[in-house]
Amino acid sequence: MSTIRFEIRDDPQQAAVAAARHVAAAAREAIAARGAFHVAFSGGRTPAVMLAELSTQSLPWHAVQVYQVDERIAPAGDAARNLAMLHDALLSSGLLPPGNLHPMRVEQADLPGAARRYAGKLRSLAGTPAVLDLVHLGLGDDGHTASLVPGDAVLAQDREDVAITGDYRGHRRMTLTFPALDRARERLWLATGADKAGMLARLRIADAAIPAGRVRADASVVYCDAPAAARLPR
Repeated sequence: MSTIRFEIRDDPQQAAVAAARHVAAAAREAIAARGAFHVAFSGGRTPAVMLAELSTQSLPWHAVQVYQVDERIAPAGDAARNLAMLHDALLSSGLLPPGNLHPMRVEQADLPGAARRYAGKLRSLAGTPAVLDLVHLGLGDDGHTASLVPGDAVLAQDREDVAITGDYRGHRRMTLTFPALDRARERLWLATGADKAGMLARLRIADAAIPAGRVRADASVVYCDAPAAARLPR
C-alpha cells in the first residue's frame, strides 16, 4: 500500500495555497539544516497559483536554487515553455536572484548534450549524485508525471538523471527521470479537477501500469481538491 499522504482541500485555489505553504516550510527547514534549498517545479495552471502564493512567503531567497522538472522542446519565449511561469513568479518579482533559476536549455541543437549538461548542473549544485530537497509533480489524465509518459523509452532510463523524450502531444521534452525524482528528499504532488480522480486513485495504490505509480511513494504528499479526491477512500 502507498505511503503517500493526501491533503484534500475544497477547491484548486486552496490546494495550491496549501502546497505553496508546504514548499515554504520545506525551504526554511532545508536552509536551516544545510544552508540551501534545491527545488524543482513542474508546469501547469494550478502550479502557477502555487508559485504566486509562494512568492508572497518570507524566505531567504538567496539560498533557494530552482530547477525545472521538465520542459517542452520549443524556442526561447514560446508560450509552450514552462520556464515563463517560473520567470514570472520568481524572477519578475525580484525575489529570486537570476543566477538561482536554472532553466533546461531546450533551444540548443544538441539535445542529448543539453540533457547531459543539465544533469551536470544538478550534480555541481546538489551533490553527486544530485539530491533535490523537493520535487513538485503534476499528474496527467493518462497517468504521466514530469514528462515521463506512457510508452516512452525514457521510462526505462535508470542511469541518467535527465533525458529527452519522444514526441508527446506535439512536443518532445526534456525531463528529470525516475532516479532523480526518487532520490529527492521529498515529493510534492499537486492534482486538481475531476479528470484526475481516476489517476489519483491509481497513484494511491502505486499502480506501476502508469508512470506516476512508479515514482517512489515514501516522503511524498499530495495536495488535491475535492473533485480530484472523489475516488479516494474516506
